[in-house]
Amino acid sequence: MTTKGHVYVIDDDDAMRDSLNFLLDSSGFGVTLFDNAQSFIDALPGLAFGCVVSDVRMPGLDGIELLKRMKAQHSAFPILIMTGHGDVPLAVEAMKLGAVDFLEKPFEDDRLTAMIEMAIRQAEPAAKNEAVAQDIAARVASLSPRERQVMEGLIAGLSNKLIAREYDISPRTIEVYRANVMTKMQANSLSELVRLAMRAGMLGD
Repeated sequence: MTTKGHVYVIDDDDAMRDSLNFLLDSSGFGVTLFDNAQSFIDALPGLAFGCVVSDVRMPGLDGIELLKRMKAQHSAFPILIMTGHGDVPLAVEAMKLGAVDFLEKPFEDDRLTAMIEMAIRQAEPAAKNEAVAQDIAARVASLSPRERQVMEGLIAGLSNKLIAREYDISPRTIEVYRANVMTKMQANSLSELVRLAMRAGMLGD
């Protein structure tokens, strides 16, 4: 397991990819190389959290288009953009689209590694939160419509009896639904269920 985290390098220039691979690997990062942005986008769902280092000018899907796609997918991966000398307008556009920073080629090795470390450190908490939120949303989605109604009743503070009366079913049946809700939501207590519901955005203010 790498200590410093994953870096995904996207560049159509073989020599640039090789030199970045050598630099980042020897700096302690886990490196994955892509020679085009489309193959990175295709692989994205299965990739562990990490920092993306992408060239801005590439045939096919370029760095700007990559940023737009990542933004549309609400990706938590920080992205550093490498630009050619004097490509400031493109770099500014990249920053507006959510790039963490940009580097003009040629750049100092130390500057790149420091930027990657910083980007990973800043984006990691958000990425973890996002993963937790998606996990909770998946648990809510696994509930049947009736279980969801019971969960909504429970987090609204209603007793089993009141929920039973509300939906015209026996309190005994509510207990079964309630047990199912607790199991599917992986909640050990009502307070934990309420916390999970808050994370899932099920509680209005």
